Amino acid sequence: MKLDGRVAIISGGAQGIGLAIAKDFVDRGASVVIVDSGVSISGEPARPDLAAEMAKGLLRAVALSGDIADVAQAAVSLAQERFGGVDIVVNNAAIIRDGFIFKSDPTAWDAVLRTNLTGAQRLLAASTPIMREQTKSGRSPGSIINIVSTAGIYGNFGQGAYGAAKAGLIGLTRVVAHDLARSGIRCNAVAPFAATRVTESIKPANEAQAAYREKALKIPAAYVARLASFLASDAAAGVSGQLFGVRGREVFVFSQPRPKQTVVQPKDAFDVALMKRLEPDFADLITDLEAFSGDPIL
Repeated sequence: MKLDGRVAIISGGAQGIGLAIAKDFVDRGASVVIVDSGVSISGEPARPDLAAEMAKGLLRAVALSGDIADVAQAAVSLAQERFGGVDIVVNNAAIIRDGFIFKSDPTAWDAVLRTNLTGAQRLLAASTPIMREQTKSGRSPGSIINIVSTAGIYGNFGQGAYGAAKAGLIGLTRVVAHDLARSGIRCNAVAPFAATRVTESIKPANEAQAAYREKALKIPAAYVARLASFLASDAAAGVSGQLFGVRGREVFVFSQPRPKQTVVQPKDAFDVALMKRLEPDFADLITDLEAFSGDPIL
């Protein structure tokens, strides 16, 4: 799991999970470009100097402050100029602006999609041409890690924008894994469970969700960073297009949507009774907070 000589760009890298990943990468020998606009969890201006402040505390780290959707190309250029290339990309930047669909705010939707999904796409569009050319020149293939959320799989109350953005990032992960397969560049997604500003912002709707929040706030982000370092390293060669979760010491791989059962309808009609056969495979309508409200293994 060594990362000697590797160069990483981490969006949202000055706080929470992003900072934990940056620290772990540097400890394992990588050079890091920390991209962070220093905004609050809702995307409001807060500390534009945060990225620079965090980078000062790390060896082989430089900072870039700004919205990742705006500065993606600049981040890639900075990595090339300061460290000679790009090997690892971590799409971690995210904001949350919750609201029930019947009370949805178009500006909130646009802001969340821009940071959580569009920013990731733009960073990949800017970095992957460089990563491909490096591979053609004999450099070891790189790795992309998209930080997603179980909210994009299970759903949760009022998280239309956040859940949609994270589900979109899961879809983007699969597409990018296909696009880069011939180059040997890997792309995986990680759904993290840890004490972060996202966890702190949870407003529980029931006892199970309250239990989730209490327990998640006890999980250090370092566990997520270790999985990210594995996926970034040559130890994960050949691992691509996967959706992982990490909850303390537990690391799991999610199944991905595939047909579980099929019925064949009559040619000229629709038989409602046949649909009953599919019901045993219907997914429970539970939130991600309820699904993972049990005790984490620390």
